[in-house]
Amino acid sequence: MTSLAHEDVIAAVSTPWGEGGIGIIRLSGRGSAQVVDKVFRGRSPLCSTPPWTMRHGHLVSEDGILDEVLAVRFEAPRSYTGEDSAEVHCHGGILVVQRCLNALINAGARLAEPGEFTRRAVQNGRMDLTSASGVLGMIRGYSDEALKAASRSLTGTTRREMEELLQYLISITALPEALLDHPEEELPDLELERLRTGLMDAAGRLRDLAYRGEAGMALSCGIRAALVGRPNVGKSSLLNRLVREAKAIVTPIPGTTRDLVEAAVIHKGVPLKLVDTAGIRDSQDPVEMLGIQRAKEAMVTSQIRILVLDGSTPPSQEDLKLLTSLEKPALAALNKSDKGILQEWLDLLDRPQEIPYFEISALNGDGVEELKDRMVETFFSRGSLEGAVSLFRHQVDSLKRSAQCLEEAAGASFLDAMVHLASRARQHLGAAMGRDTTEELLDSIFSNFCIGK
Repeated sequence: MTSLAHEDVIAAVSTPWGEGGIGIIRLSGRGSAQVVDKVFRGRSPLCSTPPWTMRHGHLVSEDGILDEVLAVRFEAPRSYTGEDSAEVHCHGGILVVQRCLNALINAGARLAEPGEFTRRAVQNGRMDLTSASGVLGMIRGYSDEALKAASRSLTGTTRREMEELLQYLISITALPEALLDHPEEELPDLELERLRTGLMDAAGRLRDLAYRGEAGMALSCGIRAALVGRPNVGKSSLLNRLVREAKAIVTPIPGTTRDLVEAAVIHKGVPLKLVDTAGIRDSQDPVEMLGIQRAKEAMVTSQIRILVLDGSTPPSQEDLKLLTSLEKPALAALNKSDKGILQEWLDLLDRPQEIPYFEISALNGDGVEELKDRMVETFFSRGSLEGAVSLFRHQVDSLKRSAQCLEEAAGASFLDAMVHLASRARQHLGAAMGRDTTEELLDSIFSNFCIGK
């Protein structure tokens, strides 16, 4: 990408919101140091201070000194964004950081949009989209596995893997393209079966990378799992047992849970975002009906559904209806094993077409760890936590489209169709690498970043 000269200076707080030892305000754009100098008082102006050198001073306003600060400037292209930048390090109180930011905005900067610093870094060629996804993964990572996935993208490992795949595609399709473009030339004979094998090999590698990208997304964003079932089967008790905390109210009265109750737990490095839902049954209570509607919506939007069943009582019509209509992937939690599971349930769930089930007790915890294991294993049945990488959703989708084109190319009957599909595969791979990105795509990607990054 070519470097872009951003005339406007953007500013934002880069440190987390709240009290801390230090607060950092970041600025970027041509004239960043000049903006700081309008409100900075030190031994010498920041503009005349050598780059990458801290300068002690005070940030001031019309009312006097705002705070004792350290200021530093960075020259393009050796900065995070690839353009002239600056930072002001002040004390980490909520009010003082906000007052310092306001002073810089009044001096000529504007408040940055979410992800605008990283967006400028991409536009200026300081990093590619794969590295940018690693930045977001580092910020959102809640486990060692998530940070490892982010590091693979941030340090360029994922980008190099994509580049190697692209060069491999170019190498195996160079001869067939030449045969079509220059039929009069004396060129080596084409080994068609070898070409088909190469295309399928590339498709497999692309799908593997896409699956590892999905694994990285799950590590960063978590797996949303809805606990569903009829009233009083133990959904709220199971939620509390899963997170080892009393998050949901538990009573013997059916219909106690009226709204969604959400909680999270990290299991084997994967954040599980658990949603306790209202018991699903026929009801005329308008409040309960609203809760039931939200429960059904959670069933649709969640990535995994956990159907909680009372194994100590015979299956009801509501249980059977949910069991047959549940969208997969799904698991059944056969609860209340402490009271004994009825054989009727085991005969029903042992049928080949039924979803996997686990005998558990939300009361004493039996089988709960095994249920969490299976929740992770179900989601990662095609991908693996080992080798997970941070990617944006559009990158994963582009990799899958590229693999699909190659698979279609390998099965094509005519050489021109094979070459055309292989060319489309390269285009999709290029899109995953961030080539020819549109403003709309960049808007979609960087809106998910925090302000200040």
